[in-house]
Amino acid sequence: MRYLHTMVRVNNLEESLDFYCAKLGLSEVRRMDSEAGRFTLVYLAAPADLASASAQDAPLLELTYNWDVEEYAGGRNFGHLAFEVDDIYEVCRRLLDQGVTINRPPRDGWMAFIRSPDQISIELLQKGGALPPQEPWVSMANAGVW
Repeated sequence: MRYLHTMVRVNNLEESLDFYCAKLGLSEVRRMDSEAGRFTLVYLAAPADLASASAQDAPLLELTYNWDVEEYAGGRNFGHLAFEVDDIYEVCRRLLDQGVTINRPPRDGWMAFIRSPDQISIELLQKGGALPPQEPWVSMANAGVW
């Protein structure tokens, strides 16, 4: 398992970039705009992590700016922790066997979400790209929120 990123939602992208980059000293590594999803993702890295972040996409801070106005209350501005795993199906099976709820099953062979006992969302991403979809994951419904 390898730590990838932490995601936080921001209300004002330019103000947030000024804080994280100009003031705190992080650097923008990459950016993605989604017209369909109506959001922008900006990935930042600390100075000592720039080479690793550029080469391996980790460790990063992901700023998520949703284009539609939304008030983030109750900690909703904090998104999730993300970890890359060698076999998403094996990891999810092991977690399920230990009583962990798979909130968003890996139906696509690529991504799953679980929550910590403190309700922190944790994203699991398949290393190297999606595995072929397989049961029981394909038929498994979402549970709760993530």
